[in-house]
Amino acid sequence: MATANKNLSNYNKNTIPNAKDFRFGIVVSEWNEHVTEGLYNGAIAALLDCGAEIENIIRWNVPGSFELVYGAKRMIDTQNVDCVITIGCVIKGETMHFEFVCEGVTQGIKDLNILTNVPVIFCLLTDNTEQQSIDRSGGIHGNKGTEAAIAAIKMAELRKTSSNFLGI
Repeated sequence: MATANKNLSNYNKNTIPNAKDFRFGIVVSEWNEHVTEGLYNGAIAALLDCGAEIENIIRWNVPGSFELVYGAKRMIDTQNVDCVITIGCVIKGETMHFEFVCEGVTQGIKDLNILTNVPVIFCLLTDNTEQQSIDRSGGIHGNKGTEAAIAAIKMAELRKTSSNFLGI
């Protein structure tokens, strides 16, 4: 297991760009809310810790993880954000639903990253058990939301520097 001995909340602020001038969108699934709220809390804490201004962070809720793609696309189209973090949690059940949702969201987020000029960060827990999700949303493995926020800052910086390079 990739996270067996790793706390996802550890990062070195000295290696992360200052987030003060970036505008972030966070789209949060209401399904498995006890997990997604933990992920959101980790993300918002890391963004603020790295200099983001609370007024430059926009949160939208969507009913489930499948709706994250549409929420992220609408946020890109309407909110002038530098990066979007999508937060969701799908826990494996007894049917194929798990595979369909996970595949759809994964491909949808990938498509947004290819088709738009705004990076979209994939923070979708796809665990076999509820406990695994709890462990990754503020539990013994730290918080995947924190990791997503750090990725968002780095990708917002990449977007900015690559745009400057192109004269955009």
